[in-house]
Amino acid sequence: MTNNEDLELLDLVAPDFIKTLEKRFKILQSISLMEPIGRRVLADDLNITERGLRTETDLLRKQGLIISSKSGMSLTKTGSDVVIRLTDVLADYQGTALLEKQLSSKLGISRCIVLPGNADKQHRVVDSFGRRLNQLLGTLLPTGQSMISVTGGSTLAQVARNLSSDLSKNRQLVFLPARGGVGESVAIQANSVCAEMASRTQGQYRALYLPEDISEKSFESLQKETSIKSVLDLIYRSNVVIHSIGTASVMAERRNLSSKEQNVVDSGRAVSEAFGDFFDQNGKLVYKVPRIGLHVRDLDRIEYVIAIAGGESKANAIQSYMKNAPHHTILITDEGASKLILRDNPLK
Repeated sequence: MTNNEDLELLDLVAPDFIKTLEKRFKILQSISLMEPIGRRVLADDLNITERGLRTETDLLRKQGLIISSKSGMSLTKTGSDVVIRLTDVLADYQGTALLEKQLSSKLGISRCIVLPGNADKQHRVVDSFGRRLNQLLGTLLPTGQSMISVTGGSTLAQVARNLSSDLSKNRQLVFLPARGGVGESVAIQANSVCAEMASRTQGQYRALYLPEDISEKSFESLQKETSIKSVLDLIYRSNVVIHSIGTASVMAERRNLSSKEQNVVDSGRAVSEAFGDFFDQNGKLVYKVPRIGLHVRDLDRIEYVIAIAGGESKANAIQSYMKNAPHHTILITDEGASKLILRDNPLK
């Protein structure tokens, strides 16, 4: 029998057992996403009484799954392992697999991976995106050399910190910036994200020291520079692209658009941004930042395209961008975004 059938059988014979398992798993899951967390905040998040929560957390503490400190409750190493293993066991039973299929169908892409939580409220959700990306790359990448282009942004900067050196076993990984630098914090520029990913995985990286909004005339001369040309050539030969999806209003501000450009974005009612392209709710291109590096149109010929975005606030942006995404895109997201997308646009 599959895990799912086992659980259905247990539910038939001992429904209280499954309910208790799910309740305690939800507590452990929430702690893992928000640790260290106090009992009052956790009770509010789970919508249960503090008294009821205390009974459960006392038991979980005795089992060696959680520890308490002045700053709040956290998972032990055993607790973290339990959450990872139970997530897989309960996925089908709790409907996560169905949710992923519905979301893939709704967005018109090959695969969605939906992780627990809402990145807008639980800061550790983005860490779980990184761990899941690490696992995904481990199954997708062949042995030997792989070239991986990545965009910048705060989501990918946090994701990068959760990759691990096991990815480089029997592999030579080269991380590349999908674009030149933008007028944003150095820590979240593509070059910095590449360097972090390379450091965590013990891979290599190449930097592209080039403003992305450079004039066409300047680009003509600059692209002949050996150091720039060699990196651009590698970027266009990438095996994998990892990118985030931005909310148009946030990205317009981050890219320091002029008032004229801002007006075009606003009047066109842009809701999403990726690779310098701003799209409206219907996926229509509203404005394109003149740029150097990968464009959305380049993604069709890249073998693996992985988009990462979560939180309810990204639901509209995800839907908008996906109307232009290549079909073979894999989206890593969370329940916050996915449930909102399916609620607003149920499958016909």
